[in-house]
Amino acid sequence: MPVSEEDLKTYRRDLHKIPELALAEFKTHRYLLEKIQSWQTNFMTIRQVEELPTAMLVKFSGTDPSRTVGYRADIDALPVTEDTGLPFESTHKGVMHACGHDVHMSLALGLVQYFSEHQPKDNLIVFFQPAEESKSGGKLAVDLGIFEGEWHTDEFYGIHDQPNLPAGTLSTLAGTLFAGTAELEIDIHGQGGHAAYPHLGKDPIVISAELIMLLQTVVSRDVDPIEGGVVSLGMISGGFTNNVIPDTVHLAGTVRSMTKDGLDKMTTRIRQIVEGVALANDVKINVRLETGSYLPVENNPDLANNLLSFMEQRQDIAFEEAKPAMTGEDFGYILQHIPGVMLWLGVNDNHSLHSAKLNIDEAALLPGFNALKDFIEWRMSQGE
Repeated sequence: MPVSEEDLKTYRRDLHKIPELALAEFKTHRYLLEKIQSWQTNFMTIRQVEELPTAMLVKFSGTDPSRTVGYRADIDALPVTEDTGLPFESTHKGVMHACGHDVHMSLALGLVQYFSEHQPKDNLIVFFQPAEESKSGGKLAVDLGIFEGEWHTDEFYGIHDQPNLPAGTLSTLAGTLFAGTAELEIDIHGQGGHAAYPHLGKDPIVISAELIMLLQTVVSRDVDPIEGGVVSLGMISGGFTNNVIPDTVHLAGTVRSMTKDGLDKMTTRIRQIVEGVALANDVKINVRLETGSYLPVENNPDLANNLLSFMEQRQDIAFEEAKPAMTGEDFGYILQHIPGVMLWLGVNDNHSLHSAKLNIDEAALLPGFNALKDFIEWRMSQGE
């Protein structure tokens, strides 16, 4: 039986009800496993990973393989309280698939269902990855050597929801699709005291103001304007009343660049600025810059151009070339080790990703699935 729109809707709604946070996706894992086991064939291998217990891989042995194609779907959710009023809204208080990973999993389940009935020519690995939103699931998987030996993967593909595109529209480019990110945390350790005697202390609030302004010069004066970048501070915390200078101030933000080299240069410059401000004010400032797995999503040019050629020649696939975005995605870590391509899938909603009101248009599911399935089969038909 062909994979139907109703199948995909059922998977999506079932999964939407049971969102779970990074590395705790146990109900999700159980649901996926039960579905996949019901389609088990003699050319399918299901692999679970002891060191990453909510991860799962499904391998289809090809009829005449010349490569192994990988498809990745992330499975975790966000700490967001859903506000959609949907009849299938989250049953887990304070947790929601607000980034559309329920869609990603549904399409991957559709691929498993389809290829269980249509043995592929090449080997195919479908990877259900935990912990994309936090805790670096992509990095954990690669660093564990999951895609080595018998599970060596030659190329990887994946999709990400895009509310700003019409439902079912695919979009990508040959180059960097998403930025690499580093999470920034800074603690300024001054010397508190009475606000009437600032000369007797070392005011971390004033120092934080100096530091915040200097950090804004990283992009404007240290980054090539053509390349671009982002340094945004989203949190500042310090003090507890109007007439006391506090001992410490905490800052937190994000740093983003479209290239790994650019991200490295920006984080190096931030450390230099912090060291300079600390020296100038005779205080201790601790800085933490954590890139984790959020490296730039750099589509392999050859594979991306190949995919673009396929999409553009198919009249029945809605496709448009993408522009780079400062969004972060840990698929970037996988692509630093295995060549591949990520695409946007339009889901037509006026709420942004990570919004408590995100309500994807399910009309995106079947076109998205068909485009991915047809591309994988076409890719396998190309031989060496």
